[in-house]
Amino acid sequence: MANAPSAGLAAADPRVLALAAQVAESPEQDIPLLLLKLKGILNSASLGCEESKKIKQDIYDYDLTQYCMLVLRQDHSRLRGGWAIAAQLAEILSHCCVGPEVKGDPEEFYKKFLPSAIDNLLVLGRRLQARFIRALKDEEKQDFLRWFQTVTDAICWLFGGHIQLAACVLQNDHFLQLLITDDVETAITMMSVLHNILRVNSSVLLQVDEETLHSVLDELVYKLSSTTNPVIGNAATKLLLLVAKFCKQLVKLLTARYKGLKGLLSKQWTGKGFDRDLSQLLDLLYLEQSSGKGEMQVQHQAACIIQAMWRGFQTRKRLKKLPQAVTTLQRSFRAKRQQELQHLKKQKEDEALKLQMQLQRQRAMRLFHERQLALLEIIHASQVNKYMEEMEGKSALTIQRFWRGYRARRNFHQQKQSLKEYKAAVVIQRAACKFLEKRRRRRLLSPWKDPKGLTDEQRLALQQKVDDYIKLHPASQMSEEMSKELHMQAQEKLAQFLLRSRLDQRAAQRREALLAQVNTDVELLMSAPGLARTTEKDLDVFMSRSIPVATKARQSHNTMLKYTHWPWWKKLGDEFMEDDVVPDDALNAELGTIFIGGRKSF
Repeated sequence: MANAPSAGLAAADPRVLALAAQVAESPEQDIPLLLLKLKGILNSASLGCEESKKIKQDIYDYDLTQYCMLVLRQDHSRLRGGWAIAAQLAEILSHCCVGPEVKGDPEEFYKKFLPSAIDNLLVLGRRLQARFIRALKDEEKQDFLRWFQTVTDAICWLFGGHIQLAACVLQNDHFLQLLITDDVETAITMMSVLHNILRVNSSVLLQVDEETLHSVLDELVYKLSSTTNPVIGNAATKLLLLVAKFCKQLVKLLTARYKGLKGLLSKQWTGKGFDRDLSQLLDLLYLEQSSGKGEMQVQHQAACIIQAMWRGFQTRKRLKKLPQAVTTLQRSFRAKRQQELQHLKKQKEDEALKLQMQLQRQRAMRLFHERQLALLEIIHASQVNKYMEEMEGKSALTIQRFWRGYRARRNFHQQKQSLKEYKAAVVIQRAACKFLEKRRRRRLLSPWKDPKGLTDEQRLALQQKVDDYIKLHPASQMSEEMSKELHMQAQEKLAQFLLRSRLDQRAAQRREALLAQVNTDVELLMSAPGLARTTEKDLDVFMSRSIPVATKARQSHNTMLKYTHWPWWKKLGDEFMEDDVVPDDALNAELGTIFIGGRKSF
C-alpha cells in the first residue's frame, strides 16, 4: 500500500492520488498499462521546476516507483503490451528517480532504492539483448534494438542525475555481461554507456575494485584484437584514450598488462578513419614506455640471448635428423615414381588391348561381308530375297537371345535383393506376431477389463460440448517463446507430480506393511493361551529374534523380580507408585552395563 504523506506537507497532486488508488485496486495484469499514465503527469510540468520536483516526490511517496520496479522484474513476454511497455516504464522510472527531494528517509532512497533500480534496469537490458540476438526477422530485431537503447538511455539518465551510481553500474555483474558480447549493435551501445559513465564521473575507475577494472579493460582490448569493424575499433580506442588521459597509473597498467597493445593498434587500426585518437593513445603509451626504457633494454637483451640459444638448439637438432629425413624423402620419391611407372604401364596395356579389340572387330566385319558377297554370287537370283529374309530372321533371333539373357541376369539381381527383403520382412513379422501373442495372453490373464467404447450419440454429444466450450473460450494467440516456457513449466509440474505420486505410493506401502504387522501382533496376542497352558513353542512366538533385544528383556524381567523381593526400608519412598512400576534408578543400575548390539538407523 502507498505511504500517505505527513500532515505537515502540502497536499499531493490529485492525479497521482487517483493513479495510486487505481493501481492498488486493479489486477496485476493491468498495472503496467496504468503506470504509463505517469509519463503524461511528468510531462505536464517543465523539467527542473518546483512543480516537477513536487510531482516526483508524490510519486515516490505513494510507492508508484516501487510498482515500476516490480513490473520491470517480470517476464514481459506474457504481459499485455510486451517489451515496448517495459522500455517505456524504464524511461519513466529513471525520470522519477532524478529530481525528487526525499525528506522522509533519504538514506533508504540513496543506498537501497537507487541501486535496486539500477539492477532492475540492467536485468531488463540483458533480457532485451538476449531476445535481440535470438530474433530472426529484421523488423523484430529493430524493435528489440530500439527498446534496448531506450533502457540504456534510462540508465545513463539515472546515473547522470546521481553521480554516485556510476560505480554501482560498473560493479554490477549484469553490466559486465552486457558489455561482454559479440553482437555489434549492442556492443556499441554498451560502450557508449561506458563512455558516459567516464564522462560523468572520471574517477570511477579508481573507486571500483581491481577485478572489475581488469574485466572492463580486458573486454576493450579483446574487442580491438578480435574484430575488424571500424565502428567498434573507434569506440574502444576512444574509451582507452579517455582512460589513459585520466590517470597515469592506468597508463602504466595498460603498458604492463597488455604487452602487444601498441603493435596491435599501429598495425591493425591505422587508416581506419580515427587516426587522430589512435595517434594520441599511441603517444601516451610510447611516452610511458620511454620512461622505463632502461628496464626494457635489459629485458630485450635477455630475450635475444634466450632466442639465440633456442635457435641454436633447434638447428643442431635439425642437423642430427637430416640424414634420416633425406632417406625418408628418397624412399617416398622412389615409391611415388614406381607408382607413376605402373600407372603408365597399365594405361599403355589398356590402350593396346582396346586397339586390338577394334582390329578384331574390323577383321570380323570384313570377313562377314566377304562371306556375304561369296554366298550372293553362288545363290540363284530368284533365291536372294529368301536368303536375305532367313539372314534377317537369324539376326533378329540372335539379338533377341542376347537381350533376353541380359534382361534375365538383371531381373535375377533385382529378385535376389527382393528375396533378401522378403526374408527380412518374414523374420520381422514372425517376431512381431510372437510379441503380440504374448501381450494377448497377458491381457487374458489380467483381471482388468478394457473400457467400453463410446457410441455414436455419445461421441456427437461430446464433440458438441467441445465445440461450445471452444466458442465460449477462444484460444489466445501465443508466441513461440511463451509456448516454450509453458511447455517447460508443464514438464516441471509433471515431474513434480510423478515424484509426489511415487513418494505417496512408497508411504502407502509402508503404512500397509506397518498395519499388517500390527494386525499380526494383535492376532497373536488375542490367540495367546493362558500361562497354565503355555508351552515352549508358544514362548518362541513371542520371543524376539534379535539377541540384544531378548537379553535386555530378560535382564528387565529379572530386575523387576528382584524389586518385588526388596525389604520394606528400600521402598519407603515408593508409597505413591503403582505396584508394577519399577524406579528408573533401579533399572539403570541393573541395565547400565548391558551392551545392545546393532546400529542406529535414521
